[in-house]
Amino acid sequence: MIQTARLSRQRACISSRTYRARLRTPQASSHMSGQGESWRTNLIRDPVIIQQLALQAKRVAVLGIKTEDKASQPAFFVPAYLQAAGVEVVPVPVFYPDVTHILGQQVYRKVADVPGEIDILDVFRKPSDIPQHLDDILAAAPKAVWLQSGISHPAVEEQLARAGIKVVSDRCLKVDHQQAAMHSKM
Repeated sequence: MIQTARLSRQRACISSRTYRARLRTPQASSHMSGQGESWRTNLIRDPVIIQQLALQAKRVAVLGIKTEDKASQPAFFVPAYLQAAGVEVVPVPVFYPDVTHILGQQVYRKVADVPGEIDILDVFRKPSDIPQHLDDILAAAPKAVWLQSGISHPAVEEQLARAGIKVVSDRCLKVDHQQAAMHSKM
């Protein structure tokens, strides 16, 4: 009875979607009990640290990048901005099977196929589509995963953070990069 009341209060504090996602994770019991929480430091929420991360990135792979004919969509114009700002952009489209180059760069079909180190993996995928990319992302082991504005998936974010990968969610990499660049010139 007491445990049921405690569980009800926990559910009231957490959205039902987040609660259900946490229950599905293998670490759910340690997560809910409060043990082993050091992975949380990889969930980056501080705007100053986020802007530093954005500005320091030299190589960004973009999962879900769009092609030039979709130039008005964020999944194209955000990486185009980054490239113009001097960041190496590595395209990892989900669609467009016949496309071999985007932004003049070779296309890779899986994040794990991208050679070399990835500073940030910028993700343009619906939240419901992110779990299908988890194994690929973990195999690539980028330094950070950036889920664009409107995109978050607490269960996947936790698994990435537990693997030692920094995670930024629901923020625009272009906006944070621009703000960081502006502040660095002051």
